[in-house]
Order: sequence, then C-alpha cells, then structure tokens
Amino acid sequence: MKQSSEHLVLDLPGGRRFTVPLDWYPRLQHGSDAERRNLRLLGNGYAIEWPDLDEHLGIEGLLAGRRSGESPNSLARWLTARSQ
Repeated sequence: MKQSSEHLVLDLPGGRRFTVPLDWYPRLQHGSDAERRNLRLLGNGYAIEWPDLDEHLGIEGLLAGRRSGESPNSLARWLTARSQ
C-alpha cells in the first residue's frame, strides 16, 4: 500500500493498482503521514486498520467505491479530541 497527500494507492495481485482519493475518508485526510503509514491488514486482508486514526476500511467497500459514512458531527468530535 502506498499513500500520497491526496490518494491511497492499493497494489493488488496480478499487477493491478487501485487509487482512492483521501478526501473520501476524512480521518485519513486529516492524519499525518506517520499516522497514515501506521496501518495493518486485518484477518486475511478483508480490511485495513489505522489505529492512530481509529479508522477501519473494508477492502470490499473500497473496491465498491463507498466513501466514509461518518457523520459531520462525529468527525467534528474526533477532530476536537485530536487537538486537545
């Protein structure tokens, strides 16, 4: 998995590459490079977890183009807690 300041890039089997805009996932977008690099695959690769950002994304949802379902209020609370 590769990341830039604007995209999450997944390298899939068979040489395929999948790119997702970070602004689809506000917690990843607001995270630092170090926080985004601290990730792990869950199970047999069914999901990705960023423990520093309390973010978990299912691979199936990523491939289906599902954006974050987090409400604006929830994101605002999370951002406030991060700044304390």
